[in-house]
Amino acid sequence: MTNTFVNPINHGPDPWMLYCKGNYYLTTTQHDCIRMWTAPTISGLATAAGEVVWRDDNPTRNKQVWAAEFHQIGEHWYMYYTASDGEDKNHRLFVLESAGNDPCGPYHFKAQLTDFWAIDPGLLLLPNGDLYFLWTGQHDGNALFIARMSNPYTIEGDGALISAPQLDWERCGFPVNEAPELLQRNGKIYLIYSASDTGTPDYCLGMLTADAASNLLDPKSWVKSPQPVFSRNDAAGVFAPGHNGFFKSPDGTEDWIVYHAKTTPEYTYQGRITRAQPFHWDADGTPNFGKPVALGEPLAEPSGDAG
Repeated sequence: MTNTFVNPINHGPDPWMLYCKGNYYLTTTQHDCIRMWTAPTISGLATAAGEVVWRDDNPTRNKQVWAAEFHQIGEHWYMYYTASDGEDKNHRLFVLESAGNDPCGPYHFKAQLTDFWAIDPGLLLLPNGDLYFLWTGQHDGNALFIARMSNPYTIEGDGALISAPQLDWERCGFPVNEAPELLQRNGKIYLIYSASDTGTPDYCLGMLTADAASNLLDPKSWVKSPQPVFSRNDAAGVFAPGHNGFFKSPDGTEDWIVYHAKTTPEYTYQGRITRAQPFHWDADGTPNFGKPVALGEPLAEPSGDAG
């Protein structure tokens, strides 16, 4: 018998999630700290007690703490996040480093990554070891930038603008390309990003595609899909699906997307809660995310889930 679970798995927005070491690890935006939920089953995340893994006493970076995501590079975990002094104009990007190899830390402050307005960090580690940092900056609204990294806590150069909100569906409410997340498969890189104002019901996911062997700092290397790849599902009561991450099932055979969405078509930043569902790959090699499913709809647990 296949066990099932239902969404939501967390009541925060901006999720990032991985499975490793026999557990799921999940972070969502908490504003004054970075909190992590851990559970051996995906259904267990909904009732798990979150653990604060970082709270800063530096007043220049201990407010508006958003969109943390964690990556293992070598012997350490690195926690990338957005924070400010309480004024949005002062948002910068920062990184923590773990003392050991536990995703829950303990962490210590490692570096400030930008000295300009930036939010929503993303990381791209190529099979050859090349490391790139991606973020949301400002250019005709919010836009996507990329730069090389010399190590997990140092950006090289000023970065390159690779995508700005130009299409109608990227400019609902406020023109936005943000929250870059990466998939790699068969020599291709798929950059999934959030588009349009997150307060609108039309917040959605778009996609850029590049060859892994191309110059990723050249905007011409990135081809934008003309339509969203994941968007509102009115029939299921799902609006503004976006700000996502990706994770593998416990046995490594399935690909899953984690994202936040709302249950109302009204303009609001409230009610963004975290959901997860599987996705597959089309014959042409591109990811197919399907439609966001309704809250409470039973889904088969990820393959290999301990439930």
